[in-house]
Amino acid sequence: MRTVPVFQVNAFTNRQFHGNPAAVVLGAEVLQESEMRAIAREMNKGDTAFVLPPASLAEDLRVLFFSPHKPMPFVGHATLAVHAVLSRTDPRPLRRQGGLTGVVEVRRLPNGAGFSIRQPAPPLGKVVMGAELDETLGLLGLDRTALDARIAPRISGTASTRLLIGLNDVAALDAIRPQLGALAALSARIGAHGYFAFALTGASDAPGTESRMFCPALGIDEDAVSGNAHAMLGVYLLELGLLRASAGRAHFTGVQGRHVGRGGVVEVELEAGADGRATAASIAGNAVIVFETTLSL
Repeated sequence: MRTVPVFQVNAFTNRQFHGNPAAVVLGAEVLQESEMRAIAREMNKGDTAFVLPPASLAEDLRVLFFSPHKPMPFVGHATLAVHAVLSRTDPRPLRRQGGLTGVVEVRRLPNGAGFSIRQPAPPLGKVVMGAELDETLGLLGLDRTALDARIAPRISGTASTRLLIGLNDVAALDAIRPQLGALAALSARIGAHGYFAFALTGASDAPGTESRMFCPALGIDEDAVSGNAHAMLGVYLLELGLLRASAGRAHFTGVQGRHVGRGGVVEVELEAGADGRATAASIAGNAVIVFETTLSL
């Protein structure tokens, strides 16, 4: 008989039943991959993070991620969930987390403000236009009049890609009516695993965004709060000049989840090089443990 501790955690929030849910399994080195897949499928909602011992001296721990349907290369909200659990007994200020996409730094923020995840800036890919763009917008229930003319829809990321779609206002965001099956089929053709629609909010000196994300190709109809997509968005806004760096850093606040009743907040900070482009991106937020149990196998 083997037992593992299992935690249900809400990330990018400090309120239970809000933000993005994730499960965390400690001591996962006793599990086979088939068992990890089965546990993630059983948890059903959100992603599951399996915490393992470090694989090298460059890591303090190693984490594997699974959605209910497949392995995931890296999951931002589930990473927050892992460190919310670990910090209960180990209050160290910085951990190096290894995984399929390399090592990321996770820093504990002061005064109970949560955790910050620092990683290399996600790369920007192709601009989606023409018939591909019209098809995508149509499957979201939108047309080109809903687009922010300053922001060309663009794919970002490598292992897990998102199409970033800037809209005129929050009303356009509210108007989205996704055709999920058709969007899932479209993902393979255009090279985007998900669709991240957003609108700029706030003043130029205090920028913010509200967003929605649909990843039916990954088994996620509408994601509550995505850390990774916000990092991609920050890199793009900085390149477009819609986000300005001061002393090599830029910041904005993103909100997401209102449309699924699970509102959350992501703080994004970009580090910029001499050319003004992002070299690293940090996503930060809080996380709250909803319950814990023990699973016997």
